[in-house]
Amino acid sequence: MKSITIQGTKRENVGKKSTKALRDAELVPCVVYGGKETLNFSTEEKSFKDLVYTPEAHTVSLEVDGQTVAAVLQDIQFHPLTDKILHADFYQLSDDKPVMMEVPVRLTGRSKGVVAGGALRNPFRKLKVKALPGNLPDEIVVDITSLKIGMKLYVGDIKTTNFSFVHPDNAVVVAVRMARTAVKGADSDDEEETVEGGAEGATSEGGEAAAENTEA
Repeated sequence: MKSITIQGTKRENVGKKSTKALRDAELVPCVVYGGKETLNFSTEEKSFKDLVYTPEAHTVSLEVDGQTVAAVLQDIQFHPLTDKILHADFYQLSDDKPVMMEVPVRLTGRSKGVVAGGALRNPFRKLKVKALPGNLPDEIVVDITSLKIGMKLYVGDIKTTNFSFVHPDNAVVVAVRMARTAVKGADSDDEEETVEGGAEGATSEGGEAAAENTEA
């Protein structure tokens, strides 16, 4: 998985006054846990640009006062009105310790149901996975080609390699629903073919009967 670097400064004070002072200075208070010691630091809000405002998933290399820590973003808080980042929590990575993080879902193929006029629904744009840091996938690729109208693809249908999902197996990842215009044309064609076939059959039988009567 790709990694980005965030540089920060260690926080000596973690009280409310210190936190407010950081935010007033356009800095984001952060914390890293999961290691031997909890690390509190601050960084500029723009540091999150390539981590938060992107559909891709990344691990993070935190460089704080000469100390480098590999981590993943676990939680982030935004101001309810301004959407400014208020706080961020990171979890320190260890090669032998599983970690959870959200990974984007990428759909491939063209659903048969969509081609027939159905509507594609994709409730999960990201799925939370659990894996050792070295096994974290960049994305979850889902082939929807075989999905017809009324069909659903569940978490349990997705094959995994060296990682697991933190979702129930019956969680719907993708579904193709019936649309008003879906398959109407196809149904009409089938009906016409049936009627035409019946008419041809009747004509043929009638013709044979007429031929028999004539011979008689």
